Amino acid sequence: MPDDSSDSPGGDDATATDPELGVGLFETDMGPSSALAHVYRGEIHRMKFWRERLDRTTNWAVVVMAAVLTWAFSGRSNPHYLLLVGVVALGAFLGVEARRYRGYDIWRSRVRTLQENVVAVGLAPGETSPDADWRERLARDYREPTIKVSAEEAIAHRLRRIYLPLSTVLLVAWVVRVTAFSPAAWPASAAIGSLPGVVVTAAVAATYGTAVAVACRPRTWHARGELREESLRKHD
Repeated sequence: MPDDSSDSPGGDDATATDPELGVGLFETDMGPSSALAHVYRGEIHRMKFWRERLDRTTNWAVVVMAAVLTWAFSGRSNPHYLLLVGVVALGAFLGVEARRYRGYDIWRSRVRTLQENVVAVGLAPGETSPDADWRERLARDYREPTIKVSAEEAIAHRLRRIYLPLSTVLLVAWVVRVTAFSPAAWPASAAIGSLPGVVVTAAVAATYGTAVAVACRPRTWHARGELREESLRKHD
């Protein structure tokens, strides 16, 4: 008795062996009402959703920083190390936001691929696509979505944009708190329990120096479509 499972919708490899599957879905003369327009709209929605997740984490960090600053300077008896606890909290938010940024970059890279190779070429028909293999690359990314930036690059990006300035504000406030608002002289005023002030100060300086090094070291950025200082210059 013949096996007609390949002719049924649920047959084994019914979709994998169909050579006509997807033919005509995307053509060279794609119009604004084509399937690609719906793909682009969907990627924009995903990118916007992950952008909002990034902003939400940033808002939490700013609220925590404001609360810590307010409480630390509300009375002379309040311990100075609460400002350092605030820095640790910012570090936790940084880790969460870096992970979200890596996810956000997946969708943004797809949007930038479509903008560079479809939208830009459509607006200037005389120009050619800057990436001859963009279809194959985008197809591979749809088959197997991959994270395109490392954790270190994501951390460096969020440090530059958000968390290094916030940490700087807290550390400057800590320095003011242990020098101008403490009855003891520095470095004794920076002590935390049995930890000498010199050790605490050295640990704070080393942590901040490491953050600056990670954020500012020369690197090749792999995140696509991100506006950076060097890319904001006007080209004639």
